[in-house]
Amino acid sequence: MGKKELVVSAIENGTVIDHIPAKSVFRVVKMLNLEDNQTQVTIGFNLDSRKYGKKGIIKVSNMFFEKRDINKIALIAPKATLIVIKNYKVVEKLNVEIPDIIRKFVKCVNPNCITNHQQVSTQFDVIDKDELKLQCHYCEKITAKNNIEIL
Repeated sequence: MGKKELVVSAIENGTVIDHIPAKSVFRVVKMLNLEDNQTQVTIGFNLDSRKYGKKGIIKVSNMFFEKRDINKIALIAPKATLIVIKNYKVVEKLNVEIPDIIRKFVKCVNPNCITNHQQVSTQFDVIDKDELKLQCHYCEKITAKNNIEIL
């Protein structure tokens, strides 16, 4: 019996987010508000990967991500690859990187932090990129990977 494959159409213009940990695919979709997007979005998860075992992939037509969104992706999927497609051709391929400083899009876990009571934008220093630990600039509370809440 022959091998069966599901063929997903190529996108003309847009972005492919590849090498997402399988368990994080829907978190990336939610964080980027892709469920509210009116363009075509293709999601694959629990796909076989020689490098990672299982992985996820998201293809978004006619959408290109700003640095802020790329930084968000890096927090959830630090080994992800972004592939920019224009006219069916790969024009850019980059590995996401966790920035040294994160501003405005992560909530501080300290309920007493000024950022949770006043109109002050959050800011964190990334103190451990491997284990993903963030330290609040204002209250110095450390937030671990499993407690990160993206705004």
